[in-house]
Amino acid sequence: MGLSRDEILSKKGGKITELAVPEWGGTVLLRVMTSRERDGFEAATLDKAGTARMVNIRARLAALSMCDTAGARLFNDAEIGLLGDLPAPAMDRIFDAAMRLNRITKDDVDELEKNSESAPPVA
Repeated sequence: MGLSRDEILSKKGGKITELAVPEWGGTVLLRVMTSRERDGFEAATLDKAGTARMVNIRARLAALSMCDTAGARLFNDAEIGLLGDLPAPAMDRIFDAAMRLNRITKDDVDELEKNSESAPPVA
């Protein structure tokens, strides 16, 4: 028998994993994004002309993925710029781990870039 509506909607919260960040001398927790967050992340990767916008992509994904032990985000959208000012090696490490955790593959990124060439402008 299939899951009920209430059973499905009770499945909030995803996997949380710990990542060593030697550049910072400690670890961070990363979480799986919600579907809404994933859609927003992908939409933010396109500019108004529909072309790929990779500026601060590492910081955007890190802000959506780094969390506390309860799974709450450590950084809000207004703080993405703060993360973008941090040294690249640590952010690369977090970005790569968050990509794996959220099943965002190189093929996904390539598809976004390919689709952006013919995508209609975003209002």
